[in-house]
Amino acid sequence: MRTKILLLCTTFIISQAMMAQFHIGAKAGANITKIDGKSFNDQFKYGYHIGGFAEIGLGKKIGIQPEVLFNQYSTTVDSNFNHIYQHAFNGSDVKLNYLSIPILLNYKLIGNILSLQAGPQFGVLINKDKTALENGSNAFKNGDFSMLGGVQVKLSSLRLSGRYVVGLNNLNDINNQSKWKNQGFQVSLGIAL
Repeated sequence: MRTKILLLCTTFIISQAMMAQFHIGAKAGANITKIDGKSFNDQFKYGYHIGGFAEIGLGKKIGIQPEVLFNQYSTTVDSNFNHIYQHAFNGSDVKLNYLSIPILLNYKLIGNILSLQAGPQFGVLINKDKTALENGSNAFKNGDFSMLGGVQVKLSSLRLSGRYVVGLNNLNDINNQSKWKNQGFQVSLGIAL
């Protein structure tokens, strides 16, 4: 009987400790991105992201924050695209929608308020802007792999974060004449439940 009571108390204490270090929430924000490559205008465009996150504490200073986000990246095709790929896309806006899964390591700098974040982001292209990419041509690869780095500020249940995103793989699915890579900034506001 004592063993069962001890086991029950231990399970209760461990579950309470785990719940104190585990939170889920929702977030949304702005993307300020561009696609690097000689086929695109060298300017940042605005998009957005929306989704959910989980915070998993692994100790006093370190935690993991997996997320699932709908990410929209925007860019403008410049006149070089016509010369290289023989398509009539002058000045066309391109919107790429990704289902992104960042897995971030959180390192707490100042108590529980300020954290540094870094980690990989895996993205799956879920929709292409068909008006810019006429005839349904597959100009962009179906996946994107990026690295993220930034900071997060916790104010009670609110989460304010800013990140820099740099794409690591080539998005060009037409040929290897030009490498296309995402880069940009994300600013978001979230709430932990």
